[in-house]
Amino acid sequence: MTADFAELRVKMVDGQLRTTDVTNLPLLTAMLEVPREDFVPDARKALAYIDDDILLTDRGGPGARYLMEPSPFAKLVQLAEIGPRDRVLDVGAGTGYSAAVLSRLAGSVVALESDSSLAQKAEATLAQLGYDNVSVVRGALEAGHPQGGPYDVIVVEGSVEALPDALLGQLAEGGRLAVVEGHGHAGAARLYLKADGVATGRKVFNAAVKPLPGFERVREFEF
Repeated sequence: MTADFAELRVKMVDGQLRTTDVTNLPLLTAMLEVPREDFVPDARKALAYIDDDILLTDRGGPGARYLMEPSPFAKLVQLAEIGPRDRVLDVGAGTGYSAAVLSRLAGSVVALESDSSLAQKAEATLAQLGYDNVSVVRGALEAGHPQGGPYDVIVVEGSVEALPDALLGQLAEGGRLAVVEGHGHAGAARLYLKADGVATGRKVFNAAVKPLPGFERVREFEF
């Protein structure tokens, strides 16, 4: 039996997003319209709308990459209050789904990806679907993409142990950065706001999402 992905999108929005306080209408509309299944590996298309993170790479384990679960992703994006003139940096864009959603809300999106095969998939799928205000760039996620900045919004597509100053430094005045800090059940979504050249953050909600590689805290030597 062939899955009715349009129906599954409606169920995702009604059952996973609206029930977790995602109320931003443009965001809900974007997630109703962006075909999430097109950004998922063929073998996992039937799982495209489950309420869990979806493996994007061939294997799991350390360094594996995931498509973030719909609810925490939408709540992070909602935090950032993206407007139609905003320039957005999508850190860890994977196969491009997050950038596609963000492109429906923002003026332009820079989709940063460190994995060349994922970046290639993102470029091809975004082009095929006509998301022409997204630029896919390759580079270390923790370094950001200063050439395209400063950014009004930065969204980090996975949890981090430590948020590098490099990303905060690429925020424009008045810019917002949404990220999950900490792993597993210790994870918390934080929103950073830049005012008078200084970025300060606050915890907004608990969130357990898969980690992004490259954001591990440097371990201090212990005697």
